[in-house]
Amino acid sequence: RRPPSCTDQGRSGRIRDNTISFPELIKLKRDGGQLSRVEISTFVQGVTSGAIQKSQIGAMLMAIWQKGMTDEETLAMTREMMNSGETFKWPKEWLVVDKHSTGGVGDKVSLPLAPALAACGCKVPMISGRGLAHTGGTLDKLESIPGFKVNQSVEQVKQILEDVGCCIVGQTERLVPADRVLYAIRDATSTVDSLPLIISSIISKKGAEGLSALVLDVKFGRAALYKDLNSARRLAQSLVTAGNKLGVKTGAVLSRMDAPIGQSVGNAVEVCEALECLKGRGSDDLKELVTNLGGYLLWMCGHSGTLESGKTEIAVKLENGEALKKFEAMLVAQGVSADDAHSLCSNETDYFEHMKRAAHQTELEVLDDGAVLDIDGLALAEVLHKLGAGRTKSGEEIDHSVGAEILVEMGQQVQKGQSWIRIHHNCPNLNPHYSDLQKALVIGSHDKYETVSRVAEFIHPDNHNMS
Repeated sequence: RRPPSCTDQGRSGRIRDNTISFPELIKLKRDGGQLSRVEISTFVQGVTSGAIQKSQIGAMLMAIWQKGMTDEETLAMTREMMNSGETFKWPKEWLVVDKHSTGGVGDKVSLPLAPALAACGCKVPMISGRGLAHTGGTLDKLESIPGFKVNQSVEQVKQILEDVGCCIVGQTERLVPADRVLYAIRDATSTVDSLPLIISSIISKKGAEGLSALVLDVKFGRAALYKDLNSARRLAQSLVTAGNKLGVKTGAVLSRMDAPIGQSVGNAVEVCEALECLKGRGSDDLKELVTNLGGYLLWMCGHSGTLESGKTEIAVKLENGEALKKFEAMLVAQGVSADDAHSLCSNETDYFEHMKRAAHQTELEVLDDGAVLDIDGLALAEVLHKLGAGRTKSGEEIDHSVGAEILVEMGQQVQKGQSWIRIHHNCPNLNPHYSDLQKALVIGSHDKYETVSRVAEFIHPDNHNMS
């Protein structure tokens, strides 16, 4: 009789080399033991091939959540996940860069950032995600544009980078397949917030992209995964360490996520704001993040001599229209008609001639005289989620037309009766949400307002912080 193997694991759970079974691996981690590189490799291979049952995967994820992982285990997990599928290979002369954000409200940064970097001569294979809960997804935003195709093959991605310099796509079937399985089970088992699992998920995908440099936008605040700066800093430092050990020059920006980024929240409305940024207009708040993240990447990969010169170059590409031309070319390369792409990128256009407009636009008024002290991004996003802008579980349909335009700025002096927000919605009655929306706006005395930068700190590849 042949010895039990991975394919027999429904009966025995025994690993192919007959040394330890899947249940024994789970027990080892559950009891606080350290998994070897070979044992982690076996687990990841079992996840990818389907040899290990979902119940066993869930048990292992919970054991990792409870007992944690050493730096060595986390790095081994990240490396094995990265190598669970194919990895991108690029021409040696290409400067390949990317950005990852931990998620926030109104985060449309990728839309102007990718083409701005391409206009600087970089190649940007931006593999993005969809929104879940209150956080918006870059892919959902772009799918507000008729014809835009987020699903591209590896060959198509390479061709778009050759022709345009940037693309924004979903994760391909063959790139880090282990993460696709693990992420779905993490969500179902409440293990999403495990630090080793966060690190291995993010860095394995970016490592598989074959990057020259990676910048991480790690957010903290009310509308972020981590509510305080110290927690976000620990995550950022761990991500930076893992990325650099995997051979990708990695740095991080710690950014505040209390008020929404820019002046819009939603899908179609955020595309509009991103286009305004690409036309050299729009909010300074959004430009601050785009120029800081882009400038940092240009400095890290050696394109710019200093962070400041990198930021300046990104700002110039936004102002002179070169980034806008790259965005238009990317739209066409990813399925948008040339006429629609050109119209969207023209200087004066009605964006909603091309994207779906919600049936209703309702403006809410300021209830008191004073200064705008705060706009609660989380409270606003939760209402928009209920109105159909977000999804509760993966795969749910969303309403791209639902969103909000914020008509006032932080610190601005306002008067009672002045409109402060315009809600785009398709429900006949906004009254059930009126109170929650009004609570998102905080009005008070202007002397209580404190101007703060969106960017709090940089964490460099050598893990030295810089405020």
